[in-house]
Amino acid sequence: MNTIVLAAQGAAPAGGGMGGMLIMMILLFAIMYFFMIRPQQKRQKEIRNFQNALKEGDKVVTGSGVHATVRRINLAEGTLDVEISRGVVVTIDRNYVFAAAQPQNA
Repeated sequence: MNTIVLAAQGAAPAGGGMGGMLIMMILLFAIMYFFMIRPQQKRQKEIRNFQNALKEGDKVVTGSGVHATVRRINLAEGTLDVEISRGVVVTIDRNYVFAAAQPQNA
């Protein structure tokens, strides 16, 4: 009979388990924020600043990977006319330009 009473007493949950779980959840969120969310927000801000600073003659890379040169900027519509080949000018949305084209090494 004594072993049953001792087993029942040992099986009781320890106090403070919920506080430790809460601390772990907060710590997990903090790690996710500093390693995933914050760097992505910084990158989006850099892209937005780049898109706002575009000017005619800039060499850019579009979202689909096309290298082009900006020929005309239409701020009212939020579009760019870009030349993708000699004499071939297409109109794209300004939000689909993500980076400045890097010079290619021969």
